Amino acid sequence: MPIVAPEKTTKVLVSGSNGYIAIWVVNNLLQKGYAVRGTVRSEDKGTHLKKIFADYGDKFELAVVPDIVKEGAFDEAVQGVDAIEHTASPFHFKAKEPQELIDPAVKGTLGILESALKYGSGVRRIVITSSCAAVAMTGTTPKICTEQDWNDEAVDIVEKEGSKASSAFMYRASKTLAERAAWGFYEKHKSSLNWDLVVLNPPLVLGPVMHEVSAPSSLNTSMADFYNTVILGTKAPELLLTGLCWVDVRDLAEAHVLALVKEGVQGERIIVSAGPYVWQDWMDCANSLSPSPIPSHPNLPKGLPGSAKDVTHMVLFSADKGEKLLGIKYHTMEEMTRDSLKDFEQRGW
Repeated sequence: MPIVAPEKTTKVLVSGSNGYIAIWVVNNLLQKGYAVRGTVRSEDKGTHLKKIFADYGDKFELAVVPDIVKEGAFDEAVQGVDAIEHTASPFHFKAKEPQELIDPAVKGTLGILESALKYGSGVRRIVITSSCAAVAMTGTTPKICTEQDWNDEAVDIVEKEGSKASSAFMYRASKTLAERAAWGFYEKHKSSLNWDLVVLNPPLVLGPVMHEVSAPSSLNTSMADFYNTVILGTKAPELLLTGLCWVDVRDLAEAHVLALVKEGVQGERIIVSAGPYVWQDWMDCANSLSPSPIPSHPNLPKGLPGSAKDVTHMVLFSADKGEKLLGIKYHTMEEMTRDSLKDFEQRGW
């Protein structure tokens, strides 16, 4: 399939456009010259978007999709667009039942692909945000995971334990099942599709916030964890040395745009990861910044300074494929920390 370059009339649909990741994707697309149609669950959810993207005029429009699980939810939204960036999927650890996460993840993904098949006659490429949660399984020995790995462990655990499974395993299962479903749909209908598929697999996503947030308590899951750890120091000492890998939200948004314009990415699953972390890394980094980007908090919690260097990371993700295919350059831990703390300071947090 041809690439989807930002020509005068090129329009991209971004699902869940008021979300933490999606709003950065919208921002990148608009900056690159694309027109964007963003889906939101209600008109009220789009108020913030209209305000911050007002300068783009009719290059940015909204489409209300009240329930992504409903059959045909995206039928109208996919019409008249050249590409789709699908980011709408729940990320939290509050689920009581597996289907709270699995239904919107799987049905939302299959729904937008079905709508694109039926009504997206102009669609040439679809990029889906999956997760490294769909890649890595737990283990007792260090491992470097690649795009060949799948987290079928989480699916098995949730199938066996149901509501007794941890919410973390419920989330991981939802991402694995949704991505498996996407590739299954793609392979089944490949001969009749006018679009190709790219899937991006990020680990923990961190970085400055663009979406509407009124207070730290309403931050998205990943940045709430960052704020509570680095600013409030709420993690117990033993948890400071737990972690996985991370990526800056701005780099993930850039990867979404690069996935539209790069040759050779069609049909590919791509890990987008800046490297490993434990929570102590972020605390050490925040305390090392001079001058401090958050002077309203002169005594940031210190945790267990320097202890992160002795940690053995049990799971790492190879970013080689993404760097080769997308040519992406990652923000550093220091850049992400500085910019996030500056954002908190500007918000009076």
